[in-house]
Amino acid sequence: MGWYEQKKDRAPVPPEKAIWAVCPKCKSHFGKKAWKDAGGICPKCNYHSRISARERIAITADEGTFEEICAGVGYSDHLKFHDASGAYKDKVEAAKAKTGEGESVTVGRCKIGGHAAMLGVMDFAFMGGSLGTGTGERIARACEEAVAKRLPLVIFSASGGARMHEGILSLMQMAKTSAAIAALKKAGLPFISVLTDPTTGGVSASYAMLGDINISEPRALVGFAGRRVIESTIRQKLPDDFQSAEYTEKHGFIDRIVERGEMKAFIARMLDFWGF
Repeated sequence: MGWYEQKKDRAPVPPEKAIWAVCPKCKSHFGKKAWKDAGGICPKCNYHSRISARERIAITADEGTFEEICAGVGYSDHLKFHDASGAYKDKVEAAKAKTGEGESVTVGRCKIGGHAAMLGVMDFAFMGGSLGTGTGERIARACEEAVAKRLPLVIFSASGGARMHEGILSLMQMAKTSAAIAALKKAGLPFISVLTDPTTGGVSASYAMLGDINISEPRALVGFAGRRVIESTIRQKLPDDFQSAEYTEKHGFIDRIVERGEMKAFIARMLDFWGF
C-alpha cells in the first residue's frame, strides 16, 4: 500500500514517548531533554511552562530538607456531586493517580538557601489547581505550623480558582485561608506569595494577593475573571497583554517579576532581609 493510501487513524504517540517538547506559547519544538534541562523554560520566547509541585519543591527547597505535613488531608465530597462527565469523587481519584498528590497543594517545612521556612506549592495538574476544602485546610494548617515554629511562609500559587464541585464550602476557603494569613502576619511572620501561570479566580482573590511581597514568574496569567467574561461584560476590547504578569506589575498589583532560575536566590535574600 502506498503511503498516500495508508489510514490516518493511527494511535497517538504517548506523551512520555514523544521526542519533542512543544512550547505552549510560541509552538517551537525542542528535544525533551533540552526542554527539561532548561527547567521548562522556552529558549526562544522565555515562556515559563507549568511544572509539578514536586519539581517546584526540588528547585526551591534545599536538597533533602523538605518535610511534608498534613499529607493525609484531602477533599470532601459532601454534595456527592455528579455532572455529565461523571462523579466528582472519580475525578479526584483520577487526579491523584495522575499527579501522585493527595490535593492541589503540597505543604511542608524546609530550608531555602539555608533559611528555615514553611513552603506550600500548588499543582495545576491536580484539577486545575482548584481551591477545595482539602486545599484550604492544608494552607490553614501550614499557617498554624508556621506560627507555632516561628517560620516565614512561602506559597507558590497555580490555580484556576475555587473547586465548584464542593459548592459553597469551596468558596469558604477564600475566607478561611485569608484569616489564616492574617493570623500569621499578626504573629509578626512574613508571607512571600509567588504567582505562577495561571493564578486566577478565588485563589487570586484570596491568599495569593496577600503576601508581604507578591512576586511572579515572567508572562504568567494573573487575574480574576477571564478575558472573554470581562470583555462581554464591559463591552470593550482589552489590551493584548491584559492579565499578564508584566501588565499586573505595571499597574501595581505585584511587586516583582523573577525568572525561575533566580527565584530561589531571590526568596533567600528576602528571608535574610527579614532576619530569618
